[in-house]
Amino acid sequence: MTRLEQLVSVLRDGRVFIQTHNYPDPDAIASAYGLQKLLQHYDIPATICYEGVTERLSAVTMLQQFNIEIVQTCNISDMQPEDKIVVVDAQKYNSNVTDLIGDEVACIDHHPTITACTYRYKEIEQVGACASLIARHFFENAIPLDTDTASALVYGIKMDTADLSRGVKQLDVDMYAKLFPFADNDLLNRMKINTMEFADLKAYGSAINNISVFNNIGYAFIPFACPDALIAMISDFILALDIIEFSVVYAVRENGYKFSVRSELPELHAGKIIQYALAGKGSGGGHPSMAGGFAAASAFSDQASTRGHEIRMAFEKAVRQCREEQKA
Repeated sequence: MTRLEQLVSVLRDGRVFIQTHNYPDPDAIASAYGLQKLLQHYDIPATICYEGVTERLSAVTMLQQFNIEIVQTCNISDMQPEDKIVVVDAQKYNSNVTDLIGDEVACIDHHPTITACTYRYKEIEQVGACASLIARHFFENAIPLDTDTASALVYGIKMDTADLSRGVKQLDVDMYAKLFPFADNDLLNRMKINTMEFADLKAYGSAINNISVFNNIGYAFIPFACPDALIAMISDFILALDIIEFSVVYAVRENGYKFSVRSELPELHAGKIIQYALAGKGSGGGHPSMAGGFAAASAFSDQASTRGHEIRMAFEKAVRQCREEQKA
């Protein structure tokens, strides 16, 4: 029995929902859409849902381009405890995943596990994009691929791995190569170009005005709320500076601060460093090269200069701890 057949056996009876994290990005959308198509092959209807908003232009464009139906949970009034939920591109108990009334029976994700959870089916593998895990099922089970599905999966892989340059594993490369002949690559190139909104420039400008560099670590503060995906893009932007090996970008959130970190050095594990830095202040985690987290406002000073110093000290301590673990 293949992995997909195991999942199908879990989902065979009852109503099925595919839940992404609360602010679905292209990889989450591609993964959910691809899984929906896989289940359709086995005559299992599934509703894609999320709680939050689709913040980024790239995600909205993707939904429109491929006619993907995705429902906010506030519009699902009849979900029952016995309804089955497959969590994709996230895991139950993550801070960016709302615990819905249904039963989370399965999980397909490419992030490290922060809080352990028992599922009837689990496929958690640290690769560059969750869409790569979904794509593998099409080829393992010889399931036909239509152009929209292949294109969506390619787009998810491209966006989450920064065109196969970040956190990429062999599976990502293999799936990209196999999907490529089925996808509308001219369309994808056009979609990839138009991913920034005019309003994003304000956040970039604020980050540039508030950047500081200590020991090749770049810190930037955005003093207003902006989408998670935009914070991540700015963290990538800061990391691209030639003197920076590790970037820390944080923005205002209600009752706290949203963090995004990036690393270009193997010995500086982004997921571990943010977890150590925010311990007792909030939560964080992720991949060796990219991670995110949230900290309560009460954990830091109200004064901007003092707050920046406290955050820098927390991350420098975390970097030292990570380096010491590498030596041990």
